[in-house]
Amino acid sequence: MEREKIVAIANDFLINEFEVDGDEITNDAHFKKTLGLDSLDYIDLVVVIESNFGVKLGEVDFKEIITFNDFYSTIENKIAQKNA
Repeated sequence: MEREKIVAIANDFLINEFEVDGDEITNDAHFKKTLGLDSLDYIDLVVVIESNFGVKLGEVDFKEIITFNDFYSTIENKIAQKNA
């Protein structure tokens, strides 16, 4: 899957499922601060990612995600690993 498509799908569900203002989602924006996620939100996010991309992110993955760019890269890498 192309990165542009990953970004479009991810931004769409972040805006709709987590009620984030689309203008706040930029590559360099702080992922956790922008979304303001609690522990239950992370569970929802894992489910939404799995249903949209067919990959599962774990706690270790989220610890490495600082910006939205990191988030997209993590999904992109998981998809590549799955398809390898």
